[in-house]
Amino acid sequence: MTERPAITLSIVSHRQADLILSLLQDIQKGCSGERIEVALTLNLPEALPFRPGDFDFPLRLLINEVPRGFGANHNRAFAATDSDFFCVLNPDIRFSGNPFSPLCRRLSGQPSWGAVAPLVRDRDRRIADNARFFPTPFRILKRMLPGPHPPDYPISSRPFRVDWLAGLFLLFPRRAFAAIKGFDERYFLYYEDVDLCARLRLSGYEIYLDPTVTVGHDARRHSHRNLQYLGWHIAGMIRFFNSEVSGALKRNRP
Repeated sequence: MTERPAITLSIVSHRQADLILSLLQDIQKGCSGERIEVALTLNLPEALPFRPGDFDFPLRLLINEVPRGFGANHNRAFAATDSDFFCVLNPDIRFSGNPFSPLCRRLSGQPSWGAVAPLVRDRDRRIADNARFFPTPFRILKRMLPGPHPPDYPISSRPFRVDWLAGLFLLFPRRAFAAIKGFDERYFLYYEDVDLCARLRLSGYEIYLDPTVTVGHDARRHSHRNLQYLGWHIAGMIRFFNSEVSGALKRNRP
């Protein structure tokens, strides 16, 4: 009898088979013996340079007839699995070793934690801003100004609480993701991670970044170069600022 996976990694491909293959190879090398499964969603038609049976872990393919939004894809993967932990993972994440096991141990030992993420570094080893304060119009305008923009939170040597975590690597205990019914699928792309972390916070969960675990990220800043991505970004921002969730955050601020 096959043992039930403890961790589901949900990955969505937009004709990114080369990145997906590299990520699957990282999982194969770094997570040997871990009870991991991968739910890979093909959001657009593409040929894959691998087969599900090529790896030591179960690889489940979910193929969309029409493209879905970020949250809708990951919600579908969550509904198709029953593992104890659910991880949203970008195709352009890279790592050596096993980042999932220590993060799962953190979640198991801290029932109040609703989500955790590792420290993320870009190709130049700079610390990425995957942990941020909740957005406000002032903070957004400040980020648009020229010049360096350091991370919102100073990095310490221990896990620390943050407002929200970017959706490039998000690990949840199943109970927390289910309690808030996952992502709000009205967000097609961008700000669904802000909204989700806000709803976790409003439901009594805490969000943490664990700097003792590190992964790499080959960032693709589509919204800086592509008008369609920029449009989705602006639409997500407007939806969030006009949402009941955003209003509840303001009312519950200490």
